[in-house]
Amino acid sequence: MTKTIDKIELRFLQISDYESLKTLMQESYSGMKDSYWPEETIATLIEKFPDGQVAITVNDEVVGCALSIIVNYQKFGDNHTYPQICGDNYSFDTHDDDGDVLYGIDVFIKSSYRGMRLGRRIYDYRKELCENLNLKAIIFGGRLPNYHLHAKELSTKEYIQEVKLKKIYDPVLTFQLSNDFHVKKVMRGYLPGDKASKDYACLLQWDNIYYEAPSIGTPVSQKEYVRVGLVQWQMRPYNSLEELIEQAEYFIDAVSGYRCDFVLFPELFNAPLMAAYNKYSESEAIRLLADFSIPIRDRFQELAISYNINIITGSMPHVEDDILYNVGYLCKRNGESERFVKLHPTPDEVKVWGMSGGNEIKTYDTDCGKIGILICYDVEFPELARILADQGMNILFVPFLTDTQNGYSRVRHCAQARAIENECYVASLTALATCPRFTTWTSSSASPLCSPPATSPSLPRASRKKPRPTPR
Repeated sequence: MTKTIDKIELRFLQISDYESLKTLMQESYSGMKDSYWPEETIATLIEKFPDGQVAITVNDEVVGCALSIIVNYQKFGDNHTYPQICGDNYSFDTHDDDGDVLYGIDVFIKSSYRGMRLGRRIYDYRKELCENLNLKAIIFGGRLPNYHLHAKELSTKEYIQEVKLKKIYDPVLTFQLSNDFHVKKVMRGYLPGDKASKDYACLLQWDNIYYEAPSIGTPVSQKEYVRVGLVQWQMRPYNSLEELIEQAEYFIDAVSGYRCDFVLFPELFNAPLMAAYNKYSESEAIRLLADFSIPIRDRFQELAISYNINIITGSMPHVEDDILYNVGYLCKRNGESERFVKLHPTPDEVKVWGMSGGNEIKTYDTDCGKIGILICYDVEFPELARILADQGMNILFVPFLTDTQNGYSRVRHCAQARAIENECYVASLTALATCPRFTTWTSSSASPLCSPPATSPSLPRASRKKPRPTPR
């Protein structure tokens, strides 16, 4: 990522955004005549269906937009054209609040911000909107902007098949297929004047299998169903920070592909980097390891934005005002981040490392509701989870790291108890710190929590959970 991103926001489109939209549309459709909507058209769409018109901003700059309407699809059928859907003179009098299909009118992202998965955020919102309004499907005509490069050798059917097989890249169709849309049929003359597509388009559809209809208040509504990815991190040697980040990105990419809302890493997952400091004492080595914490946080924040997922980084050592803490970060997919601190260091963490505990307990607001985070030993104190529950916590995340089966069981059973006591969901996991390879980097600087025991019990693999709203 080459740009510094402080904040990403998906919000409703405003008519004051028009000049920015006009520039974006001219860039996106530079090869087409009249390549932008007039201001009165945007005003009409906002007036008729404000929930369907959204903008995505980066550092408060509008860099993308999606326009849509609701139609009674039986009035049009599969053999329609784009002008027919838009109504006479693009009046959008075809919009019907009582219709059954969300129809995509337009979507575009500024070229310099493509590759950041901003389009996926827009489509995720459209899918949630479709579900919330109890509509049958999302339908639209997708251009084939690269077809003219292959039209002499391939029919439209052959071209679509080659794109599906990833032998050919089409900037529109490839993206739509990766977002769970399927080709319903091929249309000729759908968008008059689309020379790049040779006047062809694909009728694309995403089917809504849910029929619950919560009200829509903001573009990023609080999700009722939340998917969590837990990374069963295996301690292994890393020669550099880049190797550790590469391994982390592998897991983030995987769980993002399942449309997870959160991914959780374990406590002190970066401990293998301490191998470079084996010649130092334990207290010196852990402070040197703390030098990696801020760079790791920054890289995780980039990944949270890029993969559109909230990342709970587990924990890392951190030195502040010459005091050593065990801290982690909640890296939100909108570009914001918050820090959490272990409140109760273990006796060995205090004795061997000189670690201190934090003094703040709070919940964190996310696009999936309020969450709480307690690191390892903290979950063994019932009062902490009770405070978080009183603050509205729905999901409690517990990253931890233990070196014996007894330690693992103690944290796990305490986490289960907190779930029962507070009627909340708990997602907890530990690193696989007891594997034989772990001994390749532990020596004088070994963690007091992580040094391998005489035997290496097999730790249970964390399971993925799909939380639902907390029962009241």
